Amino acid sequence: MTDQQNTAATEEDSQPQFSLQRIYVRDLSFEAPKSPAIFRQQWEPSVGLDLNTRQKALEGDFHEVVLTLSVTVKNGEEVAFIAEVQQAGIFLIKNLDAASMSHTLGAFCPNILFPYARETLDSLVTRGSFPALMLAPVNFDALYAQELQRLQEDGAQTVQ
Repeated sequence: MTDQQNTAATEEDSQPQFSLQRIYVRDLSFEAPKSPAIFRQQWEPSVGLDLNTRQKALEGDFHEVVLTLSVTVKNGEEVAFIAEVQQAGIFLIKNLDAASMSHTLGAFCPNILFPYARETLDSLVTRGSFPALMLAPVNFDALYAQELQRLQEDGAQTVQ
């Protein structure tokens, strides 16, 4: 290999790299505690959504990101159903500085996983004979920025 080829290979190896390796369902649950009586009631649902992400470094430059969506739907005061999905992905991420890596794992990867999680929840709910959920898109960049701000405020309060 010539010096030019070595230099090109070295430059390529130091460039930021990102690739999706796999998307999968890590955990899935559905409960309809008031079935079948709930189906005979007037349907006036209230939807509660909890969203959470977590990351884990795997071997080498691989990372697992897990997006958890938990939905509790009540009809009046009764719980109609509870559904939860943990949608996960394995990502190859190389040559990013710490801030970029944190943003990629905390916002970019969950943004990729969300449509899969939303579709899985929707399918699960309709198979339970309930109307489809129409979850709105989530701004993971804004959630990530809020979390950073909260951590900074917590750190400032700890120092005082």
